[in-house]
Amino acid sequence: MTDPLLHHRAEGPASAPALLLGPSLGTSYALWDRVAPELSSAHRVVRWDLPGHGGSPAGLIGAGATVGDLAALVLALADALGVERFAYAGVSLGGAVGLHLAVHHPERVSSLAVICSSAHFNGSKPWQERAALVRREGLAGLAAGADARWFTSGFTVPELVRDHRDADPEAYAACCDALAAFDLRERLAEISAPTLLVAGREDPATPPEHLRQIADAVPGAALVEVPGASHLAPAQRPEAVLTALRAHFDGAARRGMEVRREVLGDAHVDRAQARQTPFTARFQDFVARYAWGEVWTDPTLTRRERSMITLTALVAHGHHDELAMHVRAALRNGLTPEEIGAVLLQTAVYCGVPAANSAFATAQRVLAEEAGAGS
Repeated sequence: MTDPLLHHRAEGPASAPALLLGPSLGTSYALWDRVAPELSSAHRVVRWDLPGHGGSPAGLIGAGATVGDLAALVLALADALGVERFAYAGVSLGGAVGLHLAVHHPERVSSLAVICSSAHFNGSKPWQERAALVRREGLAGLAAGADARWFTSGFTVPELVRDHRDADPEAYAACCDALAAFDLRERLAEISAPTLLVAGREDPATPPEHLRQIADAVPGAALVEVPGASHLAPAQRPEAVLTALRAHFDGAARRGMEVRREVLGDAHVDRAQARQTPFTARFQDFVARYAWGEVWTDPTLTRRERSMITLTALVAHGHHDELAMHVRAALRNGLTPEEIGAVLLQTAVYCGVPAANSAFATAQRVLAEEAGAGS
């Protein structure tokens, strides 16, 4: 019989880079409902429940548990899913788990985001007192005050409050024990993973200065403060959190811009960027992220093969300005003028002679220009 795992939900392509999402104390993976689906377009997103929360068995931890114990459960889940190395984002207690993993298991964490969390949680006494209260009276009283701890005035997410109320008291108290014992301040400088800190500007539980302390200690870390957000920023300000996480985790856009320059040339990309406006910025990001960052970087086809396919598609649809640009790209990707001619001849058969006639005229002009430039 295998040991039980943390309850979890996986979204996104199985072949995409893994991104694990950790929850806050008292919540379930529903905390990420308005962020995870968007992140899953470029990542294999795995969000998990704390023991005794959501669907995770309460018996996975007991009294005296540590954040290290929770981190071990996360690693066991990653191992079971065949995930060796992963990006990680976590809120509050989930963020503490991320810090522990980055310090103690750096070989597993490719990139880290710590949200509304801390390297310490204001000492052990308040958490010991909360653990004792929950063991004595259950969670109904604490759940009744969840909105005030989690959100700014007038905001709520009923599903998360219900998760708080329905959590297992003993497992919740064991998580309080873990927070009571957690203090990683002296080891933050050891973190080598690229690290982002996200603070809720209105967060009374882990105020921005807690995140600033981590940012100051972790080499190269960045800090983002989210206005109008309290302790559960992914639920209250999902768009702002999503923007920050994408910028931090999404190497696709950065890699896409590199590949775009390699294929199309610096001059073309520089002109395109100079023409960019606020109106077109999202489209340019889309092109960099998906066309260049995911499709052109896929090693299944070579760049030579992709150039041949692209030339054919552009001829078929009569996109002659784009065709000229991609004839130059085809040369850069290793095709000879003779091979480009062979591709266009193939299009005459399957796309029509008039289309190929126009394409040959465009290609002949480009090839002459390129030959003149090289002489």
